[in-house]
Amino acid sequence: MTPGVEGFEPAYAGLLRSGELEARARRAVEGLASCDLCAHHCRVNRHETTRGAVCRTGRRAVVHGHGAHHGEERPLRGRCGSGTIFFSSCNLRCVFCQNWEISQKGEGREVEPRELAAIMLGLQERGCHNVNLVSPSHVVAQILEALVLAARDGLRLPLVYNTGGYDSPEALALLEGVVDVYMPDMKYADSAAAREYSRIRRYVEVNRAAVREMHRQVGDLVLGPRGLAQRGLLIRHLVLPADLAGTERVLAFIAGEISANTYVNLMAQYHPCYRAWNAPPLDRPLTREEFRRALELAERCGLRRLDPESAAERGPVAEERGWI
Repeated sequence: MTPGVEGFEPAYAGLLRSGELEARARRAVEGLASCDLCAHHCRVNRHETTRGAVCRTGRRAVVHGHGAHHGEERPLRGRCGSGTIFFSSCNLRCVFCQNWEISQKGEGREVEPRELAAIMLGLQERGCHNVNLVSPSHVVAQILEALVLAARDGLRLPLVYNTGGYDSPEALALLEGVVDVYMPDMKYADSAAAREYSRIRRYVEVNRAAVREMHRQVGDLVLGPRGLAQRGLLIRHLVLPADLAGTERVLAFIAGEISANTYVNLMAQYHPCYRAWNAPPLDRPLTREEFRRALELAERCGLRRLDPESAAERGPVAEERGWI
């Protein structure tokens, strides 16, 4: 029994017993020599340099902070919080990033595998419901190394892969049977918008392929007896001003090509940040009417499994439809 979810065994526990988890970690670390662990496929030898790597991260993971997070989705935060680990740097360059000090400036410090494992175990000791890996795409190898050590020492919390959604097939193959809950962003329905506002190529193609694979691995989100996430897919979509994200097309894809039962966090919290002031219409907050339309689109697409948020964020339409 874990402090997070009663009677639950995480996926990686079985791989640990078979020796496969250690083998995966070994292959991932070897792969850093010509890195393909995110969809940029930089092929940089990260054992020797960070030069040329979009993530600007070398052999060791850089951690900005960690702790119990009470602002995550309800199935993750529960009563005791989601055990978040914030990795520095990111493989996207969003001009509106609200955590740009971490994602763009790379603030944080390098950690060895044993320290990262200790962080995971410390979150479990605090009573957190899961280990929530924030911006993990570029540090898959380092996470797997640490997970082997943490699991050997008794880690039994669900593992949440909290990603911007620009993940490579190679990384997802290494993570199959390791990750319990995939939580990708689906930021855009148009790759030209992704290129302009997140400085990234082929986002839609890469993102949709990644989300399909994540769903194949873990299925729809399964909640335990206390409403806590045990296994499955949870998708985040941030509604942007002037519909720059292409919300209708994103939601139609989720409902039609992933599952109408997908758990979706339709996010209303956009506000101008970082370099958004120089990228209109991102230089203004989201309006209530724009978010109201997004909620109506979710209903039209048949997506009713939306994460409950505050009435202040979701507004009276959400109250009327029982989503809060």
